[in-house]
Amino acid sequence: MDTVLSEFSDGLLRLTLNRPEKLNAFNEEMHLALRAGLERAGSDPSVRAVLLTGAGCGFSAGQDLSARDPRNRTSAPDLGHSLETFYNPTLRLMRRLEKPIVCAVNGVAAGAGANLALACDIVLAAESAKFIQSFVRLGLIPDAGGSWTLARRLGEPRAKALAMLGEPLDASTAAAWGLIWRAVPDGELASEAEALARKLASGPTQGLGLTKRAIHAASDNGFEGQLDLERDLQRQAGLTADYSEGVMAFLEKRKPEFQGR
Repeated sequence: MDTVLSEFSDGLLRLTLNRPEKLNAFNEEMHLALRAGLERAGSDPSVRAVLLTGAGCGFSAGQDLSARDPRNRTSAPDLGHSLETFYNPTLRLMRRLEKPIVCAVNGVAAGAGANLALACDIVLAAESAKFIQSFVRLGLIPDAGGSWTLARRLGEPRAKALAMLGEPLDASTAAAWGLIWRAVPDGELASEAEALARKLASGPTQGLGLTKRAIHAASDNGFEGQLDLERDLQRQAGLTADYSEGVMAFLEKRKPEFQGR
């Protein structure tokens, strides 16, 4: 059985984590399959947006711990090597991908599974979904970018409480705190996420990618540096065919038909 299902149509690449019997916990095969899907999104110009979700009743429980049973090992695992080999390349790829990634969190997102979801550009979650920084239950720190994401979106007080207590955060509170975009009724999640992702897939792909780059840079840039970056990226955006189409559509009072070029 494929650990990540891949479906493509009309510019949208849908990637579904597919180990429902393990609550979509990550093993090496799933890591590599997800990375391959994201690499395809980056290299294939026909892919204009990505929708990431999970099969079954949850998004992802994070790392599959069945291979890390201390009773079956003679030495402690090198978790730093695991991060550098599997998680970190995927997170870097997601951040650098200049195409929008929508995540539909359809249930529990725990540990690295939660932080993988939060690394996407726009996150929708079912109202029944929960985000759990479960690392503390194992004596670990948040990884998969979690310590960075939580601190920047929530500030230190909430980030520390979530990380140190490991308590579930419901989707509605996550939305109210600005951690995700929106919480939606369970029965509407799939259709709303699909509609949102398809809207992005029919949008000005290069402009969306440059927008993503600019917003990512803002947390590190000063104001003057960000103005310079906006100047440079806007210059690029203004040279695209989609910009010309957008102007013509405005002047002709019609809906633009962007081609992602």
